[in-house]
Formats: sequence, C-alpha cells, structure tokens
Amino acid sequence: MSWVSRIAGQKNLAAGLAMGLAGVLLAYLGNPRNTGICVSCFVENVAGSLRLHGDPRMTYLRPELMGFLLGATFMALGRGKFRSRGGSSPFIRFFVGIFLIVGCTVFLGCPIKVFLRLAGGDLTALSGVVGLVAGVWLGVLFLRRGFFLGRGVGTSPLAGWMLPAFMVFLTLGVMWGPVSFKGGLVGAAAEHAPLLASLGIGALVGALAQRSSFCVTGGLRNFFLTRDISMISGVGLFFLSALVLNLALGLFHPGLSNQPGSHLDHGWSLAGMALVGFGAALIGGCPFRQLVLAGEGDVDAAAAVMGMLVGGGLVHSWAVRSTLAGATPGGKVATALGFVFLLAVGIAYRERE
Repeated sequence: MSWVSRIAGQKNLAAGLAMGLAGVLLAYLGNPRNTGICVSCFVENVAGSLRLHGDPRMTYLRPELMGFLLGATFMALGRGKFRSRGGSSPFIRFFVGIFLIVGCTVFLGCPIKVFLRLAGGDLTALSGVVGLVAGVWLGVLFLRRGFFLGRGVGTSPLAGWMLPAFMVFLTLGVMWGPVSFKGGLVGAAAEHAPLLASLGIGALVGALAQRSSFCVTGGLRNFFLTRDISMISGVGLFFLSALVLNLALGLFHPGLSNQPGSHLDHGWSLAGMALVGFGAALIGGCPFRQLVLAGEGDVDAAAAVMGMLVGGGLVHSWAVRSTLAGATPGGKVATALGFVFLLAVGIAYRERE
C-alpha cells in the first residue's frame, strides 16, 4: 500500500472510530436504541418538523442532521476546500435522493444504522448488510461499463451556500424556535439526546467525515473497483468500536426477535438496502456522504439532500415506510419502481465510445 493510501486509511480509521463511538453514545444519551445515528430516520424527523408529513411520532428537528452538514462546512472552510460546484445531473440526483429514503425506510435505517443495529445485537440487520453489498456491486457494474452523470463545474458561491444557510436556520429553530416547530413530543421523536450534545457530536462526526471522505457505501465501491481497503477499514473500525462500546455499556442484546426499530421481513429488508446501495454507488455516496458533500458546497449533492427531505415526507404520506410487521404494499411497489428508475438511469447515462 502506498504512503498516500496509508494516510487516507488513518483518516478513515479516525472517522470510523468517531462514528462508532458517537452512534452508541447518542443512543446512551437518549436517542432510540440502535439509532444513535441514522440519517434516513433524522431526515424523516426533520421532514415532519417542516410539515412534509403529519406523523408526530417521527417529527423532531434532529440537531445531528444539521451538525453533520455544518461540521463538514467548517472543516472544508478551514482546509480551503469549500468550493461551490454543480451541473452533474442535479435533477436525476434529486430523484435518486427520494429513492434512497424509500430503500432506507423499507429496511428501517440507513447504511450507518445497518451496522449500528448489528453492533447492538440485532441479527435482522444481516439481511441489510447482504442487500447493501449486493446493491453497491450492481452499481459498480454500471460504473465499470462507463456510467457517468457528468462533471460538475464551478458555479455561483450563493448556490453552494444555500443548503448550509438553510441548516443554520434550522439550527436556530431547534435552539430557540417554538415547540410546535421543533416537535419531539411523542413516540420515537421524543427519544433524543440533549440538544447541545447532539449538535456537537454531529458536527464533530461531519468534520471528520469531510476530512477523510468517509462513506459506508464508498468503502464498498472502492473495494469492488480497485481493491482499495483504506475506506472500508474505517467502516470495519466503525462497527468494532460500536460493538465494544455496546458491550461495555450493557447495550448489546443479540437476537432476531423484539429488536427495536426492525422487522422480520428479511427479503424486503435486503431489497430495500440493495436499492440504497445501488443508488448510492451511482451518485457517489450514501445519504450521510451527500450531507457532507453538500456541506462542502456541492450543489449536486444538495439536490440529492433535498430529494431525501421530500422522500422523508412521501414515505409517510404514501405509507411506504415499513412497520414492525414488515414491508407495506406501498413500500414494495416503491422499491420496485426505484430499481426500474435506477436501471433506466444506469443505462441512459452510460458513456459510449
């Protein structure tokens, strides 16, 4: 391994360690069990606070989400890496963002939560791991055959600052806004860590992820494409650190039944996470990575994030989100449509000689 790869690996190890510890710590401080960090869950919560859906149990202006993006922004500014850029098929990315949330909510968690659930002893997450790997592998097949959404170019600084500014507005709202805006009163939304801890830990994780380019699906993609293990080693340490801390805090409860925020519909869990892996491979990163890229001024990633927010509303309004009993009819249809859409995009955007 070259010295460049070794340095990249160290950065990813640091980010993975922070992610694992933060995921368990936030659950210990009050977030739902095995959901210390779940970008799709947080997106659904924020969508509820923005009145994109009407489920009060999933309505809370999660500070971690703002922390991820703003932490990445501050790190990018400090390193001179904030650059407003865009033009790589943003409307396609918007719809991929919607389907990323569809897949996550069929599984009941994002790629980060897949490993946090597993580190907490939730063996139902194994189907999610298999699906995620399969989905990224499918996306890599298209990348190897010339899939390309286009190259982003420099754009107006205002465009790059739009989403960070929106996150500043939401941060002010969660700190000083009315309860009717913040939510977090009933159900899973009422389970949350203290505000400043959530915001601070989120900002730290976002900053480290910007420094290292840490991404769960990105690690799998790089391994499949080039056998590069620098990023996937960080994913491994993320899982191991979460597992060790769960064991130390007595939060490890192995089994298939009665696991929080999960269901036993394994086939659809696999399909949902495969959809996420496929979409993430095509647009260059999982939901968490899209937040970090948007924090760097990437307008195309910001389009994906806005698609995620819209998706966070639609999965509730259209009964797409799985229940504890398993995938819903709406979720099954939406997952199938998601694969059709991604396959169409994959074929249409293959560069031909």
